[in-house]
Amino acid sequence: MSARARAARVRALLLSLVTFFVVAGTATGCAGGDERPRVVVTTNILGDITREIVGDEADVSVLMKPNADPHSFGLSAVQAAELENADLVVYNGLGLEENVLRHVEAARASGVATFAAGEAADPLTFHAGEEGGPDDEAGEPDPHFWTDPDRVRKVAALMSDQVVEHVDGVNEKTVRDNAERYDGRLADLTTWMAKSFAAIPEDRRALVTNHHVFGYLADRFGFRVIGAVVPSGTTLASPSSSDLRSLTQAMEKAEVRTVFADSSQPTRLAEVLRQEMGGDVDVVPLYSESLTEKGKGAGTYLEMMRANTSAMAEGLTGD
Repeated sequence: MSARARAARVRALLLSLVTFFVVAGTATGCAGGDERPRVVVTTNILGDITREIVGDEADVSVLMKPNADPHSFGLSAVQAAELENADLVVYNGLGLEENVLRHVEAARASGVATFAAGEAADPLTFHAGEEGGPDDEAGEPDPHFWTDPDRVRKVAALMSDQVVEHVDGVNEKTVRDNAERYDGRLADLTTWMAKSFAAIPEDRRALVTNHHVFGYLADRFGFRVIGAVVPSGTTLASPSSSDLRSLTQAMEKAEVRTVFADSSQPTRLAEVLRQEMGGDVDVVPLYSESLTEKGKGAGTYLEMMRANTSAMAEGLTGD
């Protein structure tokens, strides 16, 4: 090969390399420019509420899968990394996501903005003794605020403030409009629930559940919490034989024959209670702590609450 031919080949190779790096650099720059802000949410109930507020203004990533238990679900290494790369992390708090909170704390320590929805909801505390609360958790905050739609209204409004403040690039007017529209739907939900529960006689407004999860609903709509099969605010606890005996006695005294069990948990403990009381107990499943997949009964928060309200009204009136 002549010197002239070798020089031409070298020039062609250099031109190809320069073109490659220019194109690659342009592609990388475009990808960075198109990167959308991201909100990462721990539980799927909060995930649905967050999506209503954020809309198309940012990507919303939900860590908890449908039908999971918020008290026990954990994260993969990839999901943990998502938290530290978010613009905003929305989590329930108050001890709910027991295996996830340390990752949220790590994200906060690295500079990520976080929003503790439960702490913003004017939380109630667990009560013991005659109020049907867990004795060893008396005075501790109850994390299940979403069973009261009015508290969800408060959380949604504060969440919109967090999104506007911490998620760069969102359109503030769009976020505010989304929040206002969703607030109206939540207000309608509260009105509908109150009307549905109004048909339940006062002496039948007594709740027994798988574990203590409906304290906020009881407080909002005038129910009494008789007790729970699992005498705790978490599904990770287990009842003793004396716990079951005490609950059975409380149910007999209040003439309660309906137990509402979490749909995300097996109803084995509720079935044990049925055996304790001679078989005359109705076990009614509710979507209490997790959404389902779309089209499976509780794909959104609003759908979950309406399904639960209908099931509770039917279970307590026998209609």
